[in-house]
Amino acid sequence: MAKKTSLRDFQTYLAGRLTSAAQGQGTSSWLGLQAGDVHWLIDLTDTGEIIQAPRLTQVPMTHPWFAGIANIRGNLHAVADFSMFCHGTPTARNNNARLLLVGTRYGSNASLLVSRMLGLKNPEDFTQEATDPAAVPWEAARFSDRQGNIWRKLSIRALLDDNEFMTIGV
Repeated sequence: MAKKTSLRDFQTYLAGRLTSAAQGQGTSSWLGLQAGDVHWLIDLTDTGEIIQAPRLTQVPMTHPWFAGIANIRGNLHAVADFSMFCHGTPTARNNNARLLLVGTRYGSNASLLVSRMLGLKNPEDFTQEATDPAAVPWEAARFSDRQGNIWRKLSIRALLDDNEFMTIGV
């Protein structure tokens, strides 16, 4: 049976890894997450805070994938349902759903609502796959793990530069 870790312990561990990565120490790591049925990898240096999905305020006249606005310690964050943005199913609002604050490093209060976090991943455990010519610009690469699962590498910078992502109004 897998060892259970509290969210607080995971956050503390992740914060330490983020600090080490920002200072150029330690090994390279990716954060794994699931959005709908798709597995994604994000460079640990591009990740922000991870919190349990909070209550959201709906915003009228926005795309269906725009989940709303979240008040995180007095700061408003735009929340995109990442699965829906990728043309998948809506993210279930359950105990596994998480909000990943991704824009802080780039001066944006953007965040992604995801189905669940899958933990830290070692790049050495993955094999790069052929690039999909139909892939969106913010899908930096595709990888497979040792079990044959396909993972997509998310470029946060490219996502925040994407006009479709930044245009929430219909």
